[in-house]
Amino acid sequence: MKKFEERLSRLEELNDKMKSGDIPLDEAVGLFEEGIKLAKSLEKDLEKVERKIEILVNEPDTPQDDANLELFQEEGTSDKT
Repeated sequence: MKKFEERLSRLEELNDKMKSGDIPLDEAVGLFEEGIKLAKSLEKDLEKVERKIEILVNEPDTPQDDANLELFQEEGTSDKT
């Protein structure tokens, strides 16, 4: 599979070609189909990266600390219980 950056570049190329309006309808449909597939695969990759970042951000500093799994703490609660 191609690298993320290569697929993103290809998606941008497809977008530019389709915006030009100088291509036949059949070709435009094919480019659109390829673009949709690329966009979905890029979105999946971004979701994986986001999950990794969330895990790293919430990783405990020391083994006895629990990871904070809440995005925002409720008022009146502290980090440590």
